[in-house]
Amino acid sequence: MSRLRLLALLPLLAFLGGCDAVVLNPAGDIAAQQRDLLVESTLLMLIIIVPVMIATVVFAWRYRASNKEARYEPEWDHSTHLELVIWSVPLLIIICLGALTWLGTHLLDPYRDLSRVAPGKAVAAAEQPLEVEVVALDWKWLFIYPQYGIASVNEMAAPVDRPIEFKITSATVMNAFYVPALAGMVYAMAGMETKLHAVINQPGTYRGISSNYSGAGFSGMHFDFKGMSDADFNSWIAGVKSSNSHLDTPTYIALEKPSENEPAHHYGAVDPKLYDAILNMCAEPGKMCESQMAAIDAKGGMGLEGVHNVTQLADAKAAAGPDGQAPQHTFVASLCTQADGGYGVGGKSIPVPADMSPLVGAGLPPPGAAAPPASNSTASLDQPAGPSRS
Repeated sequence: MSRLRLLALLPLLAFLGGCDAVVLNPAGDIAAQQRDLLVESTLLMLIIIVPVMIATVVFAWRYRASNKEARYEPEWDHSTHLELVIWSVPLLIIICLGALTWLGTHLLDPYRDLSRVAPGKAVAAAEQPLEVEVVALDWKWLFIYPQYGIASVNEMAAPVDRPIEFKITSATVMNAFYVPALAGMVYAMAGMETKLHAVINQPGTYRGISSNYSGAGFSGMHFDFKGMSDADFNSWIAGVKSSNSHLDTPTYIALEKPSENEPAHHYGAVDPKLYDAILNMCAEPGKMCESQMAAIDAKGGMGLEGVHNVTQLADAKAAAGPDGQAPQHTFVASLCTQADGGYGVGGKSIPVPADMSPLVGAGLPPPGAAAPPASNSTASLDQPAGPSRS
């Protein structure tokens, strides 16, 4: 009866034909080295695992209750030879695994420039890597090619045997950029830039995904990675450039809105400063960049004079609390620089105001100007027309 059950399960093995073992059969040199590291580590561990599994079966069979010929030694408690085998072999394997992992971790560091594009084929000294700026959005991938001034959504291409330098960030929650055929996964985080150096060695179309759950549209957040010959890649670039669409700030803000299962599309031109604005979380007009905040902090902060530029803006979208008041959020109205005894805004010197009362409202005038009426002091965060969020 048990044999019939096993035979009934055999047809289910046919479904395994749909499995894609791309991790064990990659198309990129970095992924191939990672595959080799995985296989070598597994084989080293099997040196212990396989004998232990065999010994477990042998001991259970040899010392079964029905085997009266097995030696029974209840007073036995120590064997130097057995202790030597039990401890020395695993220790040697751990040493080998440690050395292998240490070398692999450093040689396959995603931030490390490639020294080869394939086994026995070093990177040419004059060859420039392909630069790709990757932005994780809800729920799609944006690829910017700064060397060519183009961009694409949910599709990217690269020439075979040419090093690729990825710069990766996120405009939303944390994601993970992963093309199994190319290299290992690297996290994409808002306000931070991670890097990945890789190369594709075989032409073809490979699947890229987000391997870190990021919300409702996560299952559709994938893209096509295309490995091409130099001629085909140049044709692809020319085809993208022929597109009339321009990825400027307003277009990006519209693209940034959450969408699911976004079809692949291209932009024939892109604002060269867009990626830096996304990285510094200031693509939205009027918003202070993280680099500006860091520069202010590096100089000791905004100082006493800057207190006048820090305002309280009521969030019209937030629900009122028990006291009937909406939560308050701090904004920076403008940045002042010292010039001619005053503090200049936009190149114009303005004296430091004597009025120490706080300024309120959106669309604030420069320091020293009359404060807006109280009736106009509340604005919605949906339209941050004046001050920038700090």
